[in-house]
Parts: sequence; C-alpha cells; structure tokens
Amino acid sequence: METKGTVTAFVLGGGGVRGAVHVGQLRALLERSIVPDMVVGTSVGAINGAVVARNPHTDVADELLSMWQTDEARAVYGQSWLSQAGRVLRGRTHTLSAQPLWDLIRTHFPDDARIEDLALPFVTVATSIERASEQAFDAGLLVPAVVASSTVPGLLPPTEIAGEHYLDGGLVASVPLGQALRRGATTIYVLQAGQLDRELTVPKSMFDTLRVSLDISRRHSFTHALEHVPAGVTVHVLPTGGRPKVRGVKSMVSLEHTVERAELAYAATATALDRSVML
Repeated sequence: METKGTVTAFVLGGGGVRGAVHVGQLRALLERSIVPDMVVGTSVGAINGAVVARNPHTDVADELLSMWQTDEARAVYGQSWLSQAGRVLRGRTHTLSAQPLWDLIRTHFPDDARIEDLALPFVTVATSIERASEQAFDAGLLVPAVVASSTVPGLLPPTEIAGEHYLDGGLVASVPLGQALRRGATTIYVLQAGQLDRELTVPKSMFDTLRVSLDISRRHSFTHALEHVPAGVTVHVLPTGGRPKVRGVKSMVSLEHTVERAELAYAATATALDRSVML
C-alpha cells in the first residue's frame, strides 16, 4: 500500500468479553473527529474492527454496544456446561460449538461479504497451525477471516480456510501493531482490552497462573512490535478505565458487564485524549 501524508490506523486488540471497552474507546475517538484511514483487529478486535471498517462513524459505538447485548452474542460463550462436558468426554479438541460465533458475525455481514468492499481498508490476523505463523487477511471473504481470528484455542475448533487451519490471532499478535506499521500508518491508536495496562502480580491459583501467562505473552509480542516503530510514527495506547468487580471464569465469559466496561473505557479515553495523556 502506498501512502502519502498522515495515515491514521485504529488497532483493536483481543480480549474476549473485555472487548466491550472498544465501544467506549471508539466513542471517545469518533466524538473528537479522530477517524481512521485503516482498521486492524485481532480476535474480538477483528469482530469490532470489521464493523468499524464498514461504518466508521460515531453511531458505530451504539451499533457495537447493541450487538454485544444480543442473544447471538451471549450464545457464543453461554453454551450449556452439559454440552461442553460432553465434548470433553468425547475427546474433542474444544468445549464450545463455533456455530454461535458464525451466527453472530452473520447478523452483521452476509456470507459473500468481502474485506475489500468495506468502507475502509481492514486487516485481521489469525494463527496458522500448519505454518505456526501469523496470517493477515486483507482481502477475500470477510466472515471466515473474522471467525478464524476469533477461534480461541481449547474453546473453539480450528477454522479451516482453503485447506489451512487457523486459531485465534491473539496467539501471535494480540495487538497487531505490526500490521498497521507495514501498511504505512503514521498515527496509530491502540484500542487494547486491558492486556497492556493491568498490573501483574505473582499468581496465587491455577486460574491466576493462566491469566498471568496469557498477559505476559500478549505484552511481549506488543512490546517487540513497539520497539520497531520507525521514526515519524506516533503510537497512542488508549486506557480501559479499569475493570468491573468481577473475578474468575465469569470475568472471561460473561457479557453482563458490557455496558459498565464501555462506560469506564469511554470516561478514561475521553480524559486521556482531552489531556493528550496516553500510555
């Protein structure tokens, strides 16, 4: 991609249900007439990012907030424990059906929707199993590319595209900053979902160990990309505003705090933008 002048990119990171913070961050940005020239997303950031790339206007925040409060959204992680246990007992590689995820994305995009037909250039990232590497999708069918980027390992079955199998893009690029840099972005707003600003402490349980390990992995890949930002490129990391008082597995699968997460992120991001205070 050849670029001239300032090119603004929104980079939306992964984070599961915590992706609700993107709603508040986007509202604060767009209200201040900060509009992207391109959108890059991983995992839940791919879902939210695709909607933004189709509708890069202030009302997209309301559209996303409504989307994450639908029955289709709740069905992605809200599948019965009995069916999940059954898959484990049958030796499956995953606990959840991928159908609700496909259904959620299809409520906003038809099966024949193509990435290159969106209003803005859009890139999403998935992890190729066969090549053990990052795969960027910036053209072709949109729905399978977004599903592939959102395929959480262990929870969802690998997504097959053209004979190749993919898992969540967060495994290799939870915050796909490098994709924006390679495409000529000069001003980048990173809409992270809490993996970059949360204080890490020594884990005290198996759940804590998993959470801390994931956060370290996410930060390491982002830090590596940040170290290679060329001169003349500005990167703003937006705050999340903290998190609701919810812990354990519920914090990873429940959408009940969607509005609260969005409001916290909006307040923090609005303040940061107005004061030009970023991480």
